[in-house]
Amino acid sequence: MVKARDVMTQHAEVVRRDVTIEDAAAKMAALDVGALPICNEEGHLEGVVTDRDVTVKVVAAGRDPRTTTVGDISQESEVVTIGADDTVDEALRTMKEHAVRRLPVIDGRKLVGIVSQADLAKNLPAEKTGDLVEAISAAP
Repeated sequence: MVKARDVMTQHAEVVRRDVTIEDAAAKMAALDVGALPICNEEGHLEGVVTDRDVTVKVVAAGRDPRTTTVGDISQESEVVTIGADDTVDEALRTMKEHAVRRLPVIDGRKLVGIVSQADLAKNLPAEKTGDLVEAISAAP
């Protein structure tokens, strides 16, 4: 059975809560990614900041990205994750259920990687990937 750790992108780049939105956005641009996990000094996952968060919660809200921090806009709700030893079928179900394109992979509370739609597309049959894209696209 294929596990999340078998398909995930390892060594995900992260940001801390005290990083400015300007710096987080520059890091996303440099890495060509749409999301960065937020981790504390011990590598424990505390949230995720997305390019949509930057657009809606900072730019559209008229906030200054040079002084607004990742912690200022991150949600306090629990982050949707998958365990490193959970199956890719469980990752698919979780992504569909929560309509997320990227799923942090944890071992305990420590971030060990990220499973993205692209990771699944490279490792699963086309019909499973298509079902995932359709479910996420149809979500409100």
